[in-house]
Amino acid sequence: MVTEAAPLRIVFFGTPNFAVPSLQEIHASRHPVVAVVTQPDRGRGRGQKSHPSAVKQFALEHGLKVLQPERLRDDLFLESLRALHADLGVVAAYGRILTDTVLATPRLGLINVHASLLPKYRGAAPIHRAVMAGETESGVTIMRIVKALDAGPMIAKAARSIDPDETSIEVENDLARLGAKALVQSVDAIAAGRESETPQDDSQATYASKLEKADGVVDWSRSAADIHNQIRGLHPWPHAFSDLDGERMILLRSEVKHGQDRRPESYGLILDATADRLDVQTGDGVLRLVTLQREGRRPMSAREFLAGRRISAGARFVRAQSSS
Repeated sequence: MVTEAAPLRIVFFGTPNFAVPSLQEIHASRHPVVAVVTQPDRGRGRGQKSHPSAVKQFALEHGLKVLQPERLRDDLFLESLRALHADLGVVAAYGRILTDTVLATPRLGLINVHASLLPKYRGAAPIHRAVMAGETESGVTIMRIVKALDAGPMIAKAARSIDPDETSIEVENDLARLGAKALVQSVDAIAAGRESETPQDDSQATYASKLEKADGVVDWSRSAADIHNQIRGLHPWPHAFSDLDGERMILLRSEVKHGQDRRPESYGLILDATADRLDVQTGDGVLRLVTLQREGRRPMSAREFLAGRRISAGARFVRAQSSS
């Protein structure tokens, strides 16, 4: 008779929406979540009203213990962490580098739900950077956490294709679901002592740096495909943007069209502004803007935008200055 392995006591580290499906799946599994560690409530919006993280909201709704240390080296937090007697730590987009003391506290260490097919796209923004690079495939990797950034051995992977018109948020939502399923399977394998850990090939590693507002500046000398990937990769933040007649325009959806004019003086030139066509010359090809937004206004289709704005002959989008 085969005896099922004993469940593991889990301490969960996570903060944004991406982490919620993983917490939800673990909470629904046979492994008890003894505490949730999430970042402190932050001010958002014009009034900077304090809001809990998406993970904290889920934890409170389901009666889970919540820890929100300002500093991971805080003695009171470390005492609370040790008192949990956790078997395993699970991390999904917590947003902070874990200290050596934290890594050493759970009996079986910590594992992470990372939103790329490692070793590619280690770092803070793997989904956005993959979409911006025009990758046709992404995925999640369950990996053991070590001191080096996203460099630990891999326990499981789950892949999915990236549609050429998908935005980062669409890919992220699906990867969060895939990662949650792979996570529970990995925790079950660790509990049974049958997990297999594969070292990463560091020579194949790439880095996905944190997103900055400056990433949204559109350079119209680049190809239409590159700008299209930038637009969808930076959705929902910080968005791609450009200036038209001195006004900031946020670019939300686009399509790549054919075109051969590669003269520098034509970059950013509006070629067609009729009906639902808002076509712009790039360094290689034409980009059709499908959805855009005047700064401080609501998103509009190209048809709505053109109905309320007269585009003069020779009008062009120009490189905007980044603002924080």
